[in-house]
Amino acid sequence: MPLSPSLIGTRYPEFRTSAERGRLRFFAGATGQHDPVYTDTDAAKAAGYPDLPVPPTFLFCLEMDNPDRGKFLRDLGIDVRTILHGGQEFAYHSPVHAGEELAFATEVTDVYSKKGGALEFIVRTTRVTRDGAPVATLTSTTVVRDPKAAR
Repeated sequence: MPLSPSLIGTRYPEFRTSAERGRLRFFAGATGQHDPVYTDTDAAKAAGYPDLPVPPTFLFCLEMDNPDRGKFLRDLGIDVRTILHGGQEFAYHSPVHAGEELAFATEVTDVYSKKGGALEFIVRTTRVTRDGAPVATLTSTTVVRDPKAAR
């Protein structure tokens, strides 16, 4: 079933979450962040941060905290076995630190197809704010493969 351009502008319920220090330390280790500001609160404070800074791309992990993160696919009747990760972009507006509550608001910002409809693309933009002020803009692209077109 082709995705309709009328999906553009569809918004999903905002949710709130914060970066917990333990998760930040784990992420820093997993991604090779050797600078102690990412794992040691004393080092972070000595470097001028109010707490552990959130490393680049960790906001994507926080976006996954959405209690209903698969809603947009379910609403569209998309089988998760037909999707691929098509890409991510991050635009940062302000630093984020452990313990700060962030709001995530997601909207479908583009829908298009390629290969005669065999591949459809859903672009979602998530605006991340802290106390109403912009922190980051996350853009993710999901590719939906038409299994019938692959035959």
